[in-house]
Amino acid sequence: MKDKLTCYIIEDEHLAQEMLEEYIRKVPFLELRGTYTSPLEAAAQLRADKPDLLFLDINLPDVDGLSFIPMLNPKPLIILTTAYDQYALRAYDLEVKDYLLKPFTFERFYKGVLRLYQEQSRPPAPKAEKEAPKPGPEYIFLKVGHRIQKVAIRDILFVEGMKDYLRIHTRDEKILTLLSFARLEELLPTQDFARVHRSFLVALDKIDHIEKNRIQIADQLIPISDTYAEAFYRMLKGLQ
Repeated sequence: MKDKLTCYIIEDEHLAQEMLEEYIRKVPFLELRGTYTSPLEAAAQLRADKPDLLFLDINLPDVDGLSFIPMLNPKPLIILTTAYDQYALRAYDLEVKDYLLKPFTFERFYKGVLRLYQEQSRPPAPKAEKEAPKPGPEYIFLKVGHRIQKVAIRDILFVEGMKDYLRIHTRDEKILTLLSFARLEELLPTQDFARVHRSFLVALDKIDHIEKNRIQIADQLIPISDTYAEAFYRMLKGLQ
């Protein structure tokens, strides 16, 4: 089990450097080895020291953070720190472990590094034979007005939150039901649906494409919020 994760910062904004250094000092399982303003300045030290974790800005002098990641060998765990949300999909492709949008709180920072520390400290689980997935339900029953309506799960495209109601968009109709997202998620097969926003849940097999943190399903563009982005992209990764 690791006692500490050794880490470096590459960040060219002085205030952002100071904030990260302060946050790292508060966490007993993090050990800061150095802070740099440019990837080129840091490259040799990172190769020599082989840290566990790198906090990396995107807009940097000389080389931008996303272009620098493929140059890292060995590659540490990467947490991106940026003021821009449009790079989340590319960060997912680069196997970035977390995506912190400035200005982020210590609570959000701690949540991310604690998860990484626990993952690195956990002994590898023994490989088990994969069981064939059990078939899930084909239908759910929802209260719609004064009737109970049967809804085929395979027909659901996405679900939209509307205050106390949910609007379920299917291939043929829109169904308004008095139900919470939490209760609906209990009824639906978890491997087939993902919450991507406070107000949206999507059927993964109905996604046409994802671009700039927006999902295209049929003729609807659905936003991916910062709160759900990390878990959603991790779920997509597991489907590959």
